[in-house]
Amino acid sequence: MSVLQKIADIEAEMARTQKNKATNAHLGLLKAKLAKLRASIVTESTKGAGGGGGGGGFEVSKTGDARVGFVGFPSVGKSTLLNKMTGQESEVAAYEFTTLTCVPGIFYHKGAKIQLLDLPGIIEGAKDGKGRGKQVISTAMSCSLILIVLDVMKSVVHKKKIEYELEGFGLRLNKKPPAINFTKREKGGLALSIAPGYALADCDEETIAQVLKEYRIMNAQVRVNCNATIDEFIDVVEGNRKYVPCLYVMNKIDQITIEELDIIAEIPHHVPICAHHEWNLDGLADTMWAYMALLRIYTKPKGQIPDYTAPVILPADKNSIEEFCVRIHKSLLEQFRVALVWGRSVKHNPQRCGKDHKLMDEDVVQIIKKIEADVRVPPSLPRASAVAPEAARAPTVER
Repeated sequence: MSVLQKIADIEAEMARTQKNKATNAHLGLLKAKLAKLRASIVTESTKGAGGGGGGGGFEVSKTGDARVGFVGFPSVGKSTLLNKMTGQESEVAAYEFTTLTCVPGIFYHKGAKIQLLDLPGIIEGAKDGKGRGKQVISTAMSCSLILIVLDVMKSVVHKKKIEYELEGFGLRLNKKPPAINFTKREKGGLALSIAPGYALADCDEETIAQVLKEYRIMNAQVRVNCNATIDEFIDVVEGNRKYVPCLYVMNKIDQITIEELDIIAEIPHHVPICAHHEWNLDGLADTMWAYMALLRIYTKPKGQIPDYTAPVILPADKNSIEEFCVRIHKSLLEQFRVALVWGRSVKHNPQRCGKDHKLMDEDVVQIIKKIEADVRVPPSLPRASAVAPEAARAPTVER
């Protein structure tokens, strides 16, 4: 029996099984088996991608400050949207599957260089390899943001189908990793603890033990710090899930009425546009910026005004001065002495800060190097608590 047939049988059994407390353990075991089979498909596709028989991949070299992938069914306007936003010539036609490979383009917004990827249209069964769906979804997993482009006339139906395909491949859209600490150990059996104020949503200790047994894990320590479900626990055990923000782009809104548009507005994480007429493309760009959570940090050369034309772009979760220095050049971190910071992240302007200081959007930073013997920082400037007092310097010699 093939892997796909096993997956179909397990899904059919799950559909037949009633959901109640008595069947939670059985359903949890089926979900664990299903996750293992899907993981085996992903592993096989990864091994085959390097050989001659695996088919050409869609991966292109990553450039810019962020990467955004367009995912959707054929003929929903992905290529038109790419052309309007970047000026890239991605083939557009009235028939399906016009785009047969990944077409990259560059989009500039608020000083950031964003790479857009127009991926071929996917079909049902893409997670199982139909229509080169594995290559499409694998490329989407490398993106900072996924735009699911939908035809507004079929938006609800297509949305559910695409979510099912992406979830089956290990993508988790608009979700955060569950707060579950899972550690294997050599002996001691299963030690499960739940933080005060939280509970397991649809499982118990017996269900978790059966899931771990399916993975041949008999000894483990599990600490649950959220209202976890069995699906989230399986994701933690698998350890290969990709959590990525997602926007649902409702294209072709010129074909519906205002009343229908108000109904579409109830869908969360959506942006209505018309790529052909260039309606609301500015709103789409601003929403993309918000979902990517990027920060603009401006540099200030010594004795000059800040350079507001070319900001250094940092992810919101990597916003320390150390990350800022590495982003400019690795050697800068070795020569780092202290940083002068202007902006919302400090109490005083300027303020002397160390490597661990967390920056905020539109801060201005001036890096002072160790090798600059003639640098004199006025002693009246306030110091950040993380910066240790410096040794006394030699007096300045006037020339």
